[in-house]
Amino acid sequence: MDCIFCKIIKGEIPSNKIYEDEDVLAFLDINPCNKGHTLVITKEHYETFNDIPKDKLEKLTSTTQDIAKAIVETTSCHGFNIAMNNKKAAGQLVPHVHFHIIPRFDNDNVVPPWKHGKYEEREAEEYCKSIKKRL
Repeated sequence: MDCIFCKIIKGEIPSNKIYEDEDVLAFLDINPCNKGHTLVITKEHYETFNDIPKDKLEKLTSTTQDIAKAIVETTSCHGFNIAMNNKKAAGQLVPHVHFHIIPRFDNDNVVPPWKHGKYEEREAEEYCKSIKKRL
């Protein structure tokens, strides 16, 4: 496997580690949107949000929250984004489950990568029904 995050976990590639336990590793992004931009990853390799077992996801999100609080205190940011991209079409560059914690500042010009659209008449209701049916 040629996963850059797995290589970071194994210590084959250096990183600025913020946190590590048996399940989760957090380190500074090497191309940060703002200083303090951190990646929080699972130590086991899962490609997407839908692949990770729920118990591992709960640990990942709980740790992400703790780290986000520390980033807010450290950077004195005005807000923050938590982001996860899943698959290439959604902007996932490394196919390994990870959250981005991005500190945000007023007028920092960091722009989310999506644009907004609109539903056609009655289309929202159909999507809603279809999603509910699959739960």
